[in-house]
Amino acid sequence: MASMDVPADRHTAVPAAAPTIVRPTYITWVTLAFMTTASVASLRSAPTMAVYGLACVFLYIVPAIVFLVPQALVAAELASGWDGGVFRWVSEGISSKWGLLAVWCQFAMTIFYYPTLLGFVASTLAYVFNPDLASNGVYTGIVIVVVFWAGVFISARGGTGGIAKLASSGLLIGTLIPGALLVILGVIYLLQGNPSAAPMDADNLIPQWTGIASLVLIVNNFLSYSGMEMNAVHVSSLRNPRSEFPRAMFFAMGLVLLIFILPALAISWVVPAQALSLTAGVMQAFSEFFSYFGIERLVPIVAIALVCASLGGMLTWLAGPSKGLLLIARREGYLPPFFQAQNEHEIPVHILVVQGAITTFIALLYALIPSVSSAYWILSVMTTQVYLIVYLLMFVAAVKLRREQPDVERGYRAPVLGLLCVVGFLASLAAIFIGFVPPSQFENGSTTTYVAVILGGTVLIGLLPPALFLWLRKPTWKVADAEAAS
Repeated sequence: MASMDVPADRHTAVPAAAPTIVRPTYITWVTLAFMTTASVASLRSAPTMAVYGLACVFLYIVPAIVFLVPQALVAAELASGWDGGVFRWVSEGISSKWGLLAVWCQFAMTIFYYPTLLGFVASTLAYVFNPDLASNGVYTGIVIVVVFWAGVFISARGGTGGIAKLASSGLLIGTLIPGALLVILGVIYLLQGNPSAAPMDADNLIPQWTGIASLVLIVNNFLSYSGMEMNAVHVSSLRNPRSEFPRAMFFAMGLVLLIFILPALAISWVVPAQALSLTAGVMQAFSEFFSYFGIERLVPIVAIALVCASLGGMLTWLAGPSKGLLLIARREGYLPPFFQAQNEHEIPVHILVVQGAITTFIALLYALIPSVSSAYWILSVMTTQVYLIVYLLMFVAAVKLRREQPDVERGYRAPVLGLLCVVGFLASLAAIFIGFVPPSQFENGSTTTYVAVILGGTVLIGLLPPALFLWLRKPTWKVADAEAAS
């Protein structure tokens, strides 16, 4: 028998390794629909629309048609043709200066957004200890400041990994389960013969028109529907984007509408509009239902679930927009060196600290404005105003890119893009103007003061900083390309 040993002085031929074929990783349109639903849907806005009772159905559907659909489909085309998000889209379509305004507004809206989110957290958390604190402005301001700075500390140390897992399950923990429970309890409550606090007949499907002030709260829905452009980056992960992306978006829109509308209706069944808090409305409804069914001990459990989901979302988003702004600032030299500082975890600590200082100042609104709901609404409007500037620029850029760069390969082309952009632009512009009208549901106050506060906050936070950065910009602000890329 021949020996199987190979002599040491001989070399065996090693067959060439087969080329590695990297196969693209696809996701289904259903997966994308659920991802989109998780990023948009929340119970936080339900009390705002519960004020309208049955008419909230109309007020949710209209913005979905004129704003949600256009922004989702237009952003999908842009994301499938150009990477880099809104800065790249607007810079390519209009100019880099307008691109700076877009990316700045995307970051600046969080300065108003976090106080509103934490205002909801404070009011919800109050039901664990003392529900009376939910309407206490000083308590709300303290919670906002303490929780936000704790979030900054955790983010600066790179410790958001564990929280990210909590946030990823936020749709289930803090939205689907509490929302479904709220609706089920509401239905049982009505089936047992209890009257609804809001009229539920067909005559109330359309909001009663008493002037534009009667519909101002609809502006909150534009904020609720914002953020769809974040998921547009996944359009290239679909096997057939042209047919599957619209299917995913319309399915997601249906889920989002159900999550928004049904809990809002359930709240209106048990809490009269005049007694409804825009921050604590969800817990007001749970408290009423649990008291009626004799299960009051569940109130703190639901409150903790809502708080945990909200905090998880806040922590995972805290460093995101600031890191995106930092990347653009270092590459293009748009921010002074002080704001470009990073720690060992590559977290833009100076940006976070300045953001925290402004958030602390804004939190004083809760302590100084008599009504917590009024402070919450003012900050919500400012958030919406600043974010809608991004969409105005995005719709303009999309039209120009389709006309001026038609040959750029796009994985998805939005149908009737021009019409979608016109509708979305006009809807966004209308929402901005409506935001300057004080809601009729609020306490009587000075319209001039209200407009001045909204306009001042929008200009000071959203428009003035990028203008100053461009005006004061120096060549030394730009980090070397190699270092910026790293």
